Amino acid sequence: MQASLFQSKVYDADVIAKCYGRRPWIVVWRSLQVLWWLGTFVLGLQSDRWFNREERNLTKRAVQLRQLLTRLGPTFIKVGQALSTRPDLIRKDFLEELTKLQDQLPPFSTPLAMMILEKELGYSPEEIYSRISPEPVAAASLAQVYRARLYTGEEVAIKVQRPRLLPVLTCDLFIMRFAAQSLGWLLPLNLGHDLTLIVDEFGTKLFEEIDYLNEGRNAELFAANFQNDPTVKVPNIFWRYSSPKVLTLEWIEGFKLTDVGSIQAASLDTDTLIEVGVTTSLQQLLEYGFFHADPHPGNLFAMADGRMAYIDFGMMDQLNQETKETLVDALVHLINQDYAALANDFVKLGFLTPDTDIEPIIPALETVLGEALGAKVRDFNFKTITDRFSELMYEYPFRVPAKFALIIRSLVTQEGVALSLNPDFKIVDIAYPYVARRLLKGETPSLRRRLLEVLFKDGKFQWQRLENLLQIARSDEDFDILPTASLGLQFLMSEEGRYIRDRLILAMTEDDRLHTEEVQKLWELVKEDVTPSKVLGVAWNVILQSSVDRAADWLPPVAALSASLQPAKSL
Repeated sequence: MQASLFQSKVYDADVIAKCYGRRPWIVVWRSLQVLWWLGTFVLGLQSDRWFNREERNLTKRAVQLRQLLTRLGPTFIKVGQALSTRPDLIRKDFLEELTKLQDQLPPFSTPLAMMILEKELGYSPEEIYSRISPEPVAAASLAQVYRARLYTGEEVAIKVQRPRLLPVLTCDLFIMRFAAQSLGWLLPLNLGHDLTLIVDEFGTKLFEEIDYLNEGRNAELFAANFQNDPTVKVPNIFWRYSSPKVLTLEWIEGFKLTDVGSIQAASLDTDTLIEVGVTTSLQQLLEYGFFHADPHPGNLFAMADGRMAYIDFGMMDQLNQETKETLVDALVHLINQDYAALANDFVKLGFLTPDTDIEPIIPALETVLGEALGAKVRDFNFKTITDRFSELMYEYPFRVPAKFALIIRSLVTQEGVALSLNPDFKIVDIAYPYVARRLLKGETPSLRRRLLEVLFKDGKFQWQRLENLLQIARSDEDFDILPTASLGLQFLMSEEGRYIRDRLILAMTEDDRLHTEEVQKLWELVKEDVTPSKVLGVAWNVILQSSVDRAADWLPPVAALSASLQPAKSL
């Protein structure tokens, strides 16, 4: 039983329970270790309450928590990293300290690493590599990395898994699951679901992360998604020299994104790197649905030629089309401050159970998230939203599904890296032009219909929403509205755009009046970027790409629009 368990590639709580049910002494000893360290921490917290030292020792206790998780080993380091993205499971006060948690541990011996390598690959290191570093160049919680060169001349990184890792992980997971089943009801957490599901989700992802063949497949799928993107680099996998516990991949020469000095010394443009990072993150979530869930600074490198290199594809996840579109819905509703629709989005995404009464939640969302957005839409950032959203977790039955915990972790980490390169960075500056184009060029009609939801509600045109979108666009000094307008015109002139064409004509004369005041407001926002000649140029390009019959229908309105712009500009 033990042998079959420790060779398993898939997390199975029942198999683990049967194994350790027959070996209680292992569980008891490990439990005593865990209880001693956690008990010491809890006793410290309680003494702070008794002697009114909570506020004074808050930072000290947060640091202590991070250190004890590191001391307890790889499973608990991963727990700490997961908790740093779960405001529904841990107090906001500790979140910031846990985000600093690094999986840095003392390396195990190189001779032992070489024995593992030879056992896994069937050849000695000398037979595979012409040169190999005498010591690991990096040591993490689950593996350590060596730099080497193949006889064919390629520089490679060798990732070797820690010895007897699976027994440690499975024992810890068994203890965690037993505690969740036995003691979960005592925790003052408004989870709205079984705590054992959290352990099982965590265990499943952990097993995927320690299967290096799975990581190699993830890397190749990620590379395929970005194969036509000259700004993204993914290391090649050398399958002949890889196994479930050893991964040989192309060595990436570059700078960590937090190493601002080296990046500047290499004459790399930090704003360009930020744009690449944010755009690729949005592509992963909204286009491909396959995203890198652990983009911390150690997994992202700036290369000398300006490319962004991703490494370590052990923690990945997939979004289906429906989830991608609902995620777009939620972002649109958040920006447009439609909190009733946003509450329904949370139900669809799994943040709230279907039987939840959302009526009392709507004003809470408006209060908390409305303040987080700020007076200007450009003030939007994921860290602020995450911090403010955590305030709702203890008052309302929210939970963060495992998939979205990974998304939150990914977005907040990416934003943090961007801020380290440019403290004035605003994610909306890059995200809005991308999202606007996705709404217009979406690969499915259902995704394109999101544009209708931005501009219409209950069959009526929402002038304020259009104004909001234009304000976001104008916040980016380099954003040119005309290419997006060109896409919009192409969409309007297509057969699929017939519905919105009819709605726009009705909107202009809605309530038996011409909406000249609203149009004038919009014009004031864009007049500096739009001239009659540019508009006619865009319109003519669109007309050339459309059928003659459809173009004929639009020539009079386009001409009228151009004529109306010239007097408006002189006001």
